[in-house]
Amino acid sequence: MSAEVARAVVTGIGVVAPSGIGADAHWRTVLAGTRRTGPITLFDPSGYPTRFGGEVPGFTADSYADSRQLVQTDRWTHLGFAATRLALADAGLPDRAPDPYGYAVTLASSSGGNLFGQRELQRLWGGTSRTVGAYQSIAWFYAASVGQLSIHHQFKGPSGVLVAESAGGLDSLAHAARAVRRGTPVVIAGATECPLSPYALACQLRSGLLSDVADPERAYRPFDATASGYLPAEGGAVFVVEELGHALARGARVYGEVSGWGSTHDAAHTTAESTGDPAQYARAMRLALDRAGVAAAGIDVVLPDALGVPRYDRSEAEALRAVFADRPPPVTTQKPLTGRAYQGGSALDVATALLAFAHDTLPASAGPDEVAEGCELDFLREHRRPRSRLALVCARGFDGFNSALVLRGAAPMRGEAS
Repeated sequence: MSAEVARAVVTGIGVVAPSGIGADAHWRTVLAGTRRTGPITLFDPSGYPTRFGGEVPGFTADSYADSRQLVQTDRWTHLGFAATRLALADAGLPDRAPDPYGYAVTLASSSGGNLFGQRELQRLWGGTSRTVGAYQSIAWFYAASVGQLSIHHQFKGPSGVLVAESAGGLDSLAHAARAVRRGTPVVIAGATECPLSPYALACQLRSGLLSDVADPERAYRPFDATASGYLPAEGGAVFVVEELGHALARGARVYGEVSGWGSTHDAAHTTAESTGDPAQYARAMRLALDRAGVAAAGIDVVLPDALGVPRYDRSEAEALRAVFADRPPPVTTQKPLTGRAYQGGSALDVATALLAFAHDTLPASAGPDEVAEGCELDFLREHRRPRSRLALVCARGFDGFNSALVLRGAAPMRGEAS
């Protein structure tokens, strides 16, 4: 007989996002449907067509990192320190790994330490010293957060970083599940981002996909007839992914299981005219469903990529209709509340799905108000209780990345229903 495949479950959730610090704060924002986007304050954006975004409210880095770490790392890594500490605490695990080689960390990153790099490059080209600080190379580097977390928490198992734009936040959880199946009991997964610096915003604007609507309440409206692009955001979510037997042996709470995943690629660059390939996107969804052993009709809810660019929204709706045909499940997105945090945003969608099952409540979608032509989906208009406790989370990354993740929610704990 073949050995039983190890099951990967989520036992800890750490959220540091525009929706709040901590899973409870995020969930309150989701239930209330409160928009947390507003004027960018991390720098002066007055010279840019996009001046709004999503920032983490009240974040103080020194609450989660020591003075040495603050000097050596970027705000993006500070957010990662915070989300990881919150996830470990939520899972009931110590700050330092008791078995270093039994713990690993696999996060996703889109662009690295933008604010740190901005400061150092301005000093190089605008200052008299014409130098950069000693930590420029390691603070900006896209693997900096994984390295720093591995050192601080003593995670010495098989670690790595995923780079697939927004799709990477889901890929990190798939990678974590594979690591669990290969024998690593505990893996830290997810993503945080901080794409809000002058140079980073200039780079994002080159895509032509950001909204320049001068009203944060109306600037990011995926699948809506008035959709005009998206707003960038910082933050994200980090998870403790654990082998089920290991979790049960220590009496851990289980939020849900990473049951299936799929990733495909369009083999095409994102351009001013591109839409993404709905056939490849649908294929990623089917792969995730097949690996989870779940029929499309069994899915309770879909959390889509929700880019907010009309042609991409139509393409995503086409992919979902191809997978679900005439039996579409409810679709809900909370990205308009927070902005699009790239890899951190797809990780945040995973947190929303798991918290929905924990609280026995599928949250209403934050729009659209008027569904755009070609985007006709079954948007969840009010909170409702889940049925199958199966969620499909979808994400697309620029230049052709497509990923999908099937989550099987655990039964809600007594007193958690909202």
